[in-house]
Amino acid sequence: MRMRRLRMTGFTRLLAMVGALGALAAPAVAQAQAASCDLPATLPQPRPDGPSAREPKRVLPIGSYTLALSWSPEYCRTRAASARDAIQCGGGNRFGFTLHGLWPDGRGKTWPQYCAPAGLLPERVIRDNLCATPSPQLLQHEYAKHGTCMTPDPARYFATATRLYRDVRYPNMAALSRTPQTTASFTRAFARANPRLRADMIRLNVNRKGWLEEVWLCLDTNLNPRKCPNTGEGARANAPLRIWRGRARVGAGQSGRTG
Repeated sequence: MRMRRLRMTGFTRLLAMVGALGALAAPAVAQAQAASCDLPATLPQPRPDGPSAREPKRVLPIGSYTLALSWSPEYCRTRAASARDAIQCGGGNRFGFTLHGLWPDGRGKTWPQYCAPAGLLPERVIRDNLCATPSPQLLQHEYAKHGTCMTPDPARYFATATRLYRDVRYPNMAALSRTPQTTASFTRAFARANPRLRADMIRLNVNRKGWLEEVWLCLDTNLNPRKCPNTGEGARANAPLRIWRGRARVGAGQSGRTG
């Protein structure tokens, strides 16, 4: 219990530092935001989320963080008719990169998760964050699995995560999608759009056919970029990479471990 109180206090101090990632951005490159994001008047109610035999409670010291960004055109490629994904993939909404989550990492290969029980998120918290993470159930899951290891206040957790997300800039995804890419060439392009990032601070999650699914940014305990540890996660540097454009506006002006 003493360890948990110390960790929460440390996270509270981090809130004053979140602007540090703001210096990542190159002014000429677009922020992380939806091309369009219209929310329904009535939101779906999320289900409770908690530990299981497969995903047990683990209260561990935090050694670093991962900011996980999902490439929505690839995610929605086979989900256009999915009722569960209607906000993100249906209707007139168009997303580029969305926020999967802010994940606390451990001091080795194991990370903390489901550190405390999580009640259902208030509707206001869900609505305030749906244009970054366009799924009420994913918001519920992210706080239950990751946020409870960082703060007892879900609004505080999401405020920190979405501020980091909105400070990230992106390369010209349309141009990159039309030219041959590898993991290494893409991470270099991503780093050029964010001057405080280096390619070795970025990991990519791709599917079995080599399509980009997620970008993971490695952060230290002060939420500053850091070199990603050698844990074997992410695509190999020389692996071919493909980028699905889908319905998103992906020009210069727009934008493994499960979370």
